[in-house]
Amino acid sequence: MPTINVTPAMVERLAAKGLTDKELVLITDDAGGKYSLNGGACSLGSTFTIIVLDQPDPDYQLKMENNAGLHIWTSKYDTMFFESGLTLDYKNHSVEIRDDAHVLDNAVQIANGQEVLTAFGKGMQASGGNC
Repeated sequence: MPTINVTPAMVERLAAKGLTDKELVLITDDAGGKYSLNGGACSLGSTFTIIVLDQPDPDYQLKMENNAGLHIWTSKYDTMFFESGLTLDYKNHSVEIRDDAHVLDNAVQIANGQEVLTAFGKGMQASGGNC
């Protein structure tokens, strides 16, 4: 089971947005998944998004153990980009994900999963893809 530390500042941020009781999916936002907002080959593993859902998504079956008791999920594919010491933090008005070695993304987005799927269903495209 993948593990992630969630800092008190991040828990406060999620609580302020009313998200602590939601299903949260942590994705590597590389334009390959159904919730991807941006990314592409050039940014592989450097852009992450937290997708907010009301119900678990069977495509993201790996529950992430965390110190905050949150319902955080991911996929086997996404775990390829996780190293030891994975931490979600909120500082300088931004969500950051880092590991023991480096900051992976200091501008993690939080998006409503249903809104993302609805937008894509209406023909809207995710941004990004150019190097």
